Amino acid sequence: MAASGSIPMTTKRRLSAGSPPRGAWAPAGTRFGIQLAHAGRKASNRLPWQGGGPLKADEDPWQTVGPSAIPFATGWNVPTPLSEGDIAKLVEHFVAAGKRAERAGFDFVEIHSAHGYLLHEFLSPLSNMRDDRYGGPLENRTRFLLEVARAVRASLPARMMVGTRISASEWTDGGFSVDEAVVVARALKEIGIAYVCASSGGNWAKAQVPLTPLYQVPFAERIRREAGIVTRAVGLIDRPEDAEAIVAEGRADLVALARAVLADPRWPWRAAATLGAPFETPPQYARSAPLMSKWAPPVAARADAA
Repeated sequence: MAASGSIPMTTKRRLSAGSPPRGAWAPAGTRFGIQLAHAGRKASNRLPWQGGGPLKADEDPWQTVGPSAIPFATGWNVPTPLSEGDIAKLVEHFVAAGKRAERAGFDFVEIHSAHGYLLHEFLSPLSNMRDDRYGGPLENRTRFLLEVARAVRASLPARMMVGTRISASEWTDGGFSVDEAVVVARALKEIGIAYVCASSGGNWAKAQVPLTPLYQVPFAERIRREAGIVTRAVGLIDRPEDAEAIVAEGRADLVALARAVLADPRWPWRAAATLGAPFETPPQYARSAPLMSKWAPPVAARADAA
């Protein structure tokens, strides 16, 4: 037995030889990815379940950075504008993070340029008031994201997919728009980015976001149609039949779930039962399969009952 805190030799040999077999923790064919993000002016913040908002003076806050000295909202830390030299260093940091993801055994990385984080802050005319080559027209506001995406893509092996998440709308006049999102998606495709996840919001505290089921799907649909890039839809998608229809109808190529899976970690099994598709459980869970099917009668059965 290894001493406390040490790694058994068998584990060391396995890690040194590369990633553990995928079946060690998930069914064959499963792929694991990780988001690469910099919080920008929204950093130095409390955890959401601790109330959120900026850290107070007695909570060990730190100085945030951003494209311009514009805080996210009243009372938030005023970010220090990044110099061009700082931006170049951050591109290197994103590359280093991507390489760490490769060493850790991830199959893909997703560059997070949404929800008011640093790369989104540069895209948005609401938070980017720069007058250098990283500010002003969309071409300049997109430059930082494209530099990161290009560098990360070039630093990783071809087998590793690189995607990008963007906020396709800021839900306010004068903010980053879906028209601009289409242009950005085209540019990302040209440099080898595999897909775009079309989310929205997060960079303007006063935005009125219509939180209704499937409310962001039209963004994915338009980006897919006009930019010709693989798109992922996300946002209040929790019914299996809705997720299936989004893909089947060509509105998006992929669907992302967050709250639905947090609420029900067995959502994929339930979705399979609902859609009448076969699904396999680990042997320890085999007895749950009939109950899962009972709780989630197939769509066809529900239609017949109606």
